[in-house]
Amino acid sequence: MKEDFLHYLWKFQKFSTFKLVTQENENLQILKSGVHNLNAGPDFLNAHIIINELVWIGNVEVHINASHWYSHHHEQNPNYDSVILHVVWIHDADVYRSDNTIIPTLELKNIVDTALLTNYKSLLQTKNGINCNNEIASIDSFTLSNWKERLFLERLEEKSKFILNELENNHNHWEALLFVLLSKNFGLKVNGESFLSIAQSFDFSTLKKCSKNALELEALFLGQAGLLEDEVEELYYFELKTNYSYLKRKFNLSNQNVIHASFFRLRPPNFPTIRLSQLAILYTERQNLFSEIIHAKTLDEFYAIFSVAANSYWDTHYNFKVTSSKRKKALTKKFIDLLLINTVLPLKYCYASFLGKDLSEEIIELASSISKEENTIIKEFEKYQINIQNSLESQALIQLKTNYCTNNRCLECAIGFKILKR
Repeated sequence: MKEDFLHYLWKFQKFSTFKLVTQENENLQILKSGVHNLNAGPDFLNAHIIINELVWIGNVEVHINASHWYSHHHEQNPNYDSVILHVVWIHDADVYRSDNTIIPTLELKNIVDTALLTNYKSLLQTKNGINCNNEIASIDSFTLSNWKERLFLERLEEKSKFILNELENNHNHWEALLFVLLSKNFGLKVNGESFLSIAQSFDFSTLKKCSKNALELEALFLGQAGLLEDEVEELYYFELKTNYSYLKRKFNLSNQNVIHASFFRLRPPNFPTIRLSQLAILYTERQNLFSEIIHAKTLDEFYAIFSVAANSYWDTHYNFKVTSSKRKKALTKKFIDLLLINTVLPLKYCYASFLGKDLSEEIIELASSISKEENTIIKEFEKYQINIQNSLESQALIQLKTNYCTNNRCLECAIGFKILKR
């Protein structure tokens, strides 16, 4: 039993309200359950009840055991003198206000439908991570669709908090912020923190000064990543190293705090050498990248913006010294989709909010046109016959799993709520 279940029972009066009687044997009638208080203080504010034909207006406190009133030290807090009703699962102690008047108590244990209690317990007893795995596929499409949209927007809001924090770190420079976010996501999960540390190792003005020359910008990125410290007898490597030595002196660069990039267990197209070259070419070819992203509205426009490939040297290489079969190392549609999901859409949403605009509908439409992600969470939901069509739905389900299922927040979830209503 968790206290949030009792909050649910009281808030929606999911118990028999016929001839209610308090533990003090007084007739009780509930007019208003009150406003659920998520901050400090009593659990429900401004409730309206009738006890023995006398109307009471005040607050309601909820506990599993009545004795928790004392273990939580409410008797020492004058804020709880306003409590007009103590709602408990088990009444194991009388509780009193500071003036020694008894607080009426309603015990729920014997007035809650056993089917509701069984449903609740079955949700929390699941051990595979998705509490409602046996019933989620039976939830009506209207409920699922609306809940997914709310979860998607909730995830955007959470990402906005991180973005605004990074904006402050970048002195409210939106272009610099975009570079930091893109760099992190170019590194994907394995090298995300490494690429982020590279982006943070020099001022954005340095990038702008180098962005006219692809070789210089690539030298900056690879050099700061520590990938130009070997002796390689190749002309291209020599040119990169020479350029980096010059840039290092000119801009007083240091990569002391840069996290080393990893090649381990990565598919060759995701090697840091390839991704950093692609990032350099992107910033060379798109001198007004932030403006283009903010003004782009269709998926085709975004694909055109990110239609870049690594330097031609990498057509026959994935790493220095070792040659490979010739293949142009362009950003794939799948990779661009990840950039849109994790960088572009959250940034556009956050920037619009920053300007006092609501871009929700446009973002929802874009997310609905992007292919779904492929990861363990999505595969887990698909295993239970959940049809996932696009990135809006995949992002929503990631939010559902990480923020609700994992934390057993079933009573705050539209799916859990629907199951309990049965």
